Parts: sequence; structure tokens; C-alpha cells
Amino acid sequence: MSFADRWWITYNGEIYNFRELRADLEQRGERFISDCDTEVILRLFALEGPAMLERLNGIFAFAIWDNRDRKLFLARDRLGVKPLYWTQREGVFAFASELRALLPLIGRPTLDETAIADYFMFLWVPDPKTAFKEIRKLPPGHFAWAGATTFTTHQYWDLQFSPENLPESEWRDRVAETVERSVRRQMVSDVPLGAFLSGGVDSSAIVAAMSEQGQQRVSTYTVGFDQEDLRHEIVPDDLVHARRIGKLFKTDYFEYILKPDVLDLLPKAVWHLEEPVADPAAISTYLICREASTRMPVMLSGMGADEIFAGYPRYLAYGISRSLDRIPRPVKRGLEWLVSGAAHPGRPGRLRGPRRNLWKFMRGARLSPTERYLAFSTYYSTSELGSLLTSGFAESIGAYDPLTGHRALFDDVGDVDELSKLLYVDAKTFLPCLNLTYTDKMAMAASVEVRVPLLDDELVALAARIPSQLKLHGRQRKYIFKKSQEAALPHDIVWRKKAGFGAPIRSWLVKDLAPLLSDALSEGTLARRGIVEPATVARLTADNISGLADNSLQLYALLNLELWMQTFLDRTWRFEDLPGAPIALPT
Repeated sequence: MSFADRWWITYNGEIYNFRELRADLEQRGERFISDCDTEVILRLFALEGPAMLERLNGIFAFAIWDNRDRKLFLARDRLGVKPLYWTQREGVFAFASELRALLPLIGRPTLDETAIADYFMFLWVPDPKTAFKEIRKLPPGHFAWAGATTFTTHQYWDLQFSPENLPESEWRDRVAETVERSVRRQMVSDVPLGAFLSGGVDSSAIVAAMSEQGQQRVSTYTVGFDQEDLRHEIVPDDLVHARRIGKLFKTDYFEYILKPDVLDLLPKAVWHLEEPVADPAAISTYLICREASTRMPVMLSGMGADEIFAGYPRYLAYGISRSLDRIPRPVKRGLEWLVSGAAHPGRPGRLRGPRRNLWKFMRGARLSPTERYLAFSTYYSTSELGSLLTSGFAESIGAYDPLTGHRALFDDVGDVDELSKLLYVDAKTFLPCLNLTYTDKMAMAASVEVRVPLLDDELVALAARIPSQLKLHGRQRKYIFKKSQEAALPHDIVWRKKAGFGAPIRSWLVKDLAPLLSDALSEGTLARRGIVEPATVARLTADNISGLADNSLQLYALLNLELWMQTFLDRTWRFEDLPGAPIALPT
């Protein structure tokens, strides 16, 4: 879209407060020729420049070309719901919301070795890197000015904690009201809109708020896996809770028991993810979006509440570990000895989850507070990563430490309490680089737009003002959010144990994916790549089979990486090979 023969915009996303912004501009004398948010963004930029970003409530990645001053402006939303990739090659600057679109400019892309070390450590690649040496991401909450040989970034938003001392009842009511407003704001749509429903408090809260609008019957989508697949897993089956919420709110309830052809789906997931991402929840996300796409092109997701209200078990584990720091060292060593025998995942069964969590807890118990949380959040220690990598690959990354960026974020957040530091680091890394990345890409692959009302700008700002003791309250995670939903949801739904969203990867690895895994992790394949030591991978596999350790995600990460390299690195890219209309190189 263009304006005044000077500014041109290309845009991906949704601005939820664009009607209010438009009304303000009309009062200032502006007249519009369309009824879309794109024109509002463009007019705001023409009038206010980069300062307009502070007024947007939404998810977006956009670029605006100033044809008079010959400058390109790029921006990405606050938390990174929408991606924005860029590259500079031989006097050409290029950007896209899909990484594949940039590869023909490069031809034969090369591996960013440090990004692969990051990937092994976290199972994803942190911003602003990608796994390609030639391509980078604009970080969330940033804008940039770009030219053929220049690129300068500026941060326009940051998560800032400023706790206010108010009664618990007031915070409870404020959270409830803001959740309702956030959902209502994000329900505005020109096409049918539904919601994912897992039966947990987050998705149930969204369904309750949607039902409160009373406009129409809410459509909900739930997926589950068969009992044979779940036998290997560490999470319970959520279907009974989802069905209950569906009945309570009289939703148009759709439930699917998935028996996916993982051998067919995994290569598709690798293609659409575009970067190595080793979270099997990506496949589940694609499957539920594919089912929803036949009726609902827009879906609301409960993602994000765990990051802003402290819902993950690792927050509690960190709090418990800090309490144990006050125990005399000899007593603590005795406790470690007593539980060490049980700290192995073991064979499939109901104790596998607790044992796995105990093992991860003990793995970080003796470390400093910062290093302890990083141990809870990663899949290798620094020494273990060194044992995994071949000497040649280790030499290529030198003294690089994947944890350096995370440590810097602990310092960047400033003088705040310990829990706020953890939430800040996750909001800058885990949330945008993993959860929001696979959600957006898998949804787009199924032609579905996913909105995240629990990450609405107003709710995020409110959560940053709530004291940490109301987020992690004793042993209760996400306390104030759960209290805010007691009036809308059954008590046992609000306070039930978190199950998490994922996929039966342990079952897949021993059944459907076993032949593919065996080939990808064979000594010959690993030696040809020269990235990881075959002997170390063989030990990871043996320990996983014996129950000495739960290395399922580490093995899945290795499998994903091999498929990703086959898909993206073992070829030369040309524009005519991309799906869609042909694109010409600039001259």
C-alpha cells in the first residue's frame, strides 16, 4: 500500500487497536480510503515516524519505504509473535517473513556454527541469529533502518518490572478484567474465529472470556493422542478436562484423536519451521491447526501466560533450590546422596516424570543461582556439550559459550527480584525463539492465523506491575492468574496440575521414527557431517534405552538437525524453485 506517492508499506500481522488509532487520526484531519489496519500504520508512520510504534497494540512485522529520502524502515512487535528476517548480499538488502524467500539471494547457504551450539544447548536458536551464517532476525521490540550496505537497530520497547503494593483482591480483579478486554479486543475479525482448548486454565480462561461476549457460540478445537502413544510419556491425558469445559460453555466442540504419520509429517515440519527447532509440540500445533483450518482461519491460543505469570515448573524448582541454599552443606550433601538413586527417569510409567524432574533439579543444585536456572533450562552442561562436539567443530567455534547471551540478559534487567529476572530472560529468549516461532510457522503452514490474547500488550504491562510473590505464591505457580479465573471456571480446572502441550515424542522415537533415527544417527552419517562425536551419540542412545537418562529430546534434536541440513544446506537455492510466483533478482 502507498501513501502520498512517498511511503510504501508491506506488512504481516494484526493491529488490535487500529480503530481507536484511526479515530484519533481522523480527529486530526486525516481521511482514509480503506477500512484496514495497514493504512492506519502507514499514516501513523508518515505523521510520527518510529515513535508511532509505542501506540500499536498488536502482532506485526512490517517495512516502510520512503521513496523521497530513499530509506527503508523495518519493525517487529514487542514480544516477537511475527518473524522478520534480513540479509545483505553484494549491494542488495533483502527482508522477508519467511526465511526461504531469502535463500536464492545466497545460493548455497552456510552453517552458523555458533548457532548450532546454541541449538544443542536450548533446542532452538536465539535472536538475532539464524542457523544460516548469512541471515539474521530483527529482535522483538526493535526497529531498524536499512540500506544496501547499512543496517542499524534500535530498541523501542522493553519489559520493565515496577511492582506496586496493592491488595491481592485488587490484582485478582484487575487481571480478570484485563484478560476479558484482551480477548474481546482480539476477537475482532472479518472471518470465522475459534479457540484451542486443552482443558488447562489458560485455554479455558480464553474460552470463558469468549463465551462472555455472547455474540455467538464459541468453536473450540482439542487434540489428543491414543493411549499406546501416551504410555511412554510424562504428561497425563487432557481430554477429559477439555470435554468438561466444552460442555460447561456449550461450545461447538471439535475433538481429534491423532494417529499421525510422523514419517511424513516430520520432513514437512522441518520445511515449514525453516530453522532447526527440536520441540515436538510443533507437529501437534500443525495438526490441530490443519484440523481447524477447514472451518476457522483465525484461532485464539492460551500461549504466554506461563511466561508472564510464572507458570513453568522450573520457576518453582528454582525457588525450592534457593530455599535449600540455607541448609548446612553437610546436610545438603546427605540429602543429595539419599535421592541420587531415584534420580533416573527409568522405564515408561507414572514415576518417569517425577524422576526426570528430580534428575534435572539435582543437575543444577550445586551451581550459582544464575547458572542453576540456566541448567534447569538447557539440555547439556558446558562440559557435556564439549563432549558432544567433534574436535574440528569445537575448533570452529573457539571459546564460544552459548550461555553468554542469557547471562547478559540477567544483567540487563537491572535491580529487580530473582523471579522477575527469570521471567525477563524467558520473555527475551524462550518465548519468542521457541514457542512463538513454532506456533506462527506451523499455523501459517496450515493457513491459520493464531492470536495470543494472554500476551496482549495491556496484560503484559499489567503483569509486570504485579509483585512476584503473587505469581509464585509458596508452591503455587501462576497464582494470581489462577485466582483471577476462579469466578469463571470450576475450582479443580483452575488449580489442577499443569500438563503442558507437546507430543508423544518418546513413543515416536521407539516406533514410527526408529528407522529414520537409526539412519540419521548412524556412525557414517555423523562422521560425514563432522559436527558431533558418534561415540557420544551412541552413549546418549544407550542411556536413553536403559532408562539411565531421558535423552529423548537430545536425540530428537540430532534427528531434526540432520533432516534440516538435508533440506536446506545440501542444495543450491534458485528463485524459480520456490513455490509461488517467480521473483526476479534486482539489477
